[in-house]
Amino acid sequence: MTNHSETTGPFENGDIAGREPLNEQSAHDTQVTLRTPAELADALPYLLGYRPEDSIVLVALHDREGRGRFGGRARLGIPASTEDWEEAVQQLVRGLVTSSERRGRRPEQMVAYVCQEPGQFETGRDVMLRLEPLIAQLRTECGDLGAPVVEALCISDGRFWSYSCAVEGCCPDDGTPMGLPGTSVLAAAATYAGIQVRGTLRELRARLLPWETSAALEQEVALDAAGMSLVPRILDDTARQSVAEETLDLAERIIHRFAAAAPVSGTHPADLRDDELLTHDEAATLILGLQDRTTRDRAAAWMEDDEAGPALRLWRALSRRCVGPYGEHAAAPLTLAGWVAWSSGDELEAREALAMALGADPDYLFARLLHQACNEGLDPESVRRCLRAERAGRARTDTVEQADSAVEVTPGAPSGTVVAGPGAAARTDSRQGERASRTSGSRRRRRTRAAEGGDRSPRPPRGEDVRRRSTGSHPESPAGGPSRPGSTKPGGMRARSGEGPSRDTAAAGGQRETEGDG
Repeated sequence: MTNHSETTGPFENGDIAGREPLNEQSAHDTQVTLRTPAELADALPYLLGYRPEDSIVLVALHDREGRGRFGGRARLGIPASTEDWEEAVQQLVRGLVTSSERRGRRPEQMVAYVCQEPGQFETGRDVMLRLEPLIAQLRTECGDLGAPVVEALCISDGRFWSYSCAVEGCCPDDGTPMGLPGTSVLAAAATYAGIQVRGTLRELRARLLPWETSAALEQEVALDAAGMSLVPRILDDTARQSVAEETLDLAERIIHRFAAAAPVSGTHPADLRDDELLTHDEAATLILGLQDRTTRDRAAAWMEDDEAGPALRLWRALSRRCVGPYGEHAAAPLTLAGWVAWSSGDELEAREALAMALGADPDYLFARLLHQACNEGLDPESVRRCLRAERAGRARTDTVEQADSAVEVTPGAPSGTVVAGPGAAARTDSRQGERASRTSGSRRRRRTRAAEGGDRSPRPPRGEDVRRRSTGSHPESPAGGPSRPGSTKPGGMRARSGEGPSRDTAAAGGQRETEGDG
């Protein structure tokens, strides 16, 4: 049931990382020196942790005793239109240089790669020639910023070409064959140092892409039905809290269900197993419920210890269920998947999941903050501390409320006399419940106002925001009504009640304008 195809995302969804594993002494004192274009080509998957496809990759070099030392690296998808190349190159180069400067290590030189498989009726050499103007723009941009490109390589169809070799007849016209993966000295050294290559981005993204199978229609029907019942309740302040509790209770039960399932080897079989453990109705209820910002933030607390693994599997599974016109709803589970992956130390999956969340909804603030923080190499512990504190605070509040509901005033007893009993909760005065509801609503409104930048008026539902989107970013609603009852209400109101993280989460993630890490 899992769909393992890929649609190419916008080139903005790239990443900038700062790991330096190859010529930096590790815990095992492993050091590798790269001298030739062949060794640089072989090193690329180990520099990134995966095999890039349709990508521009830039690697910073820092001078150390006359030798270049690998620094940060940045990757962007190759834009389909040559008109977008200039913008992509500027974004890539300036992002890497800026992030390196922020860490006090401006790159002295650069190594550039372009990776793309041949299209129909193309050869690897055709790809190399077609991308040569892109490399020229990279050289110009890097040179203008004082970090010249010392080597530029094209990798295509199992071969590589050097754009920097000026020796006539040195390099064969049809390129030099790449070595077999895992057979070089570098591969052995990387394995010894604990560096793993995770396959391709296509394989990683396939775990998070919506279904395109026959089951997708059944899931869409379930989402429509859930939207009819849940959206009015989410938009109703008096019923919103009960929807949140139901959503979180269901998510917790499924996390426990996933944790109890027998392990399966292989990512694809494991995803199929998780899909079978989650029903269409359960997935629809969770997807709609997580559109509420505060509910999503509470779900983010399942980010460590034994909860993290099953929670990550659940968020992946929900991302695959955001089918058809519900593609924009994937921003919430994709952001949660990215957050848990980052919290667990998997920066590669974190960056891709968060980039996909921004592809689903470019205005999703929580995803943007986490994506920037992950790219800049920040420590996720600051966010974890905030989530732990909020979780502990809710637990204390629940304990106090349970204690309050377990006492009752004895009729006819002297003033101030209370008697505790197992049935007291059922006999609690209805006015006390109303006061608690008003207090809870007041707390919720205060949190919402603080999260929205101090505005004293509550943020309108997302459907009331006027946003400009590119053609085809999501289905258009017919005149006079929504396209799907689960996605919008008449008048343009959507189920999502907020776009950003809670106050503490936003403060911990940091609102930075530039992403990158040198």
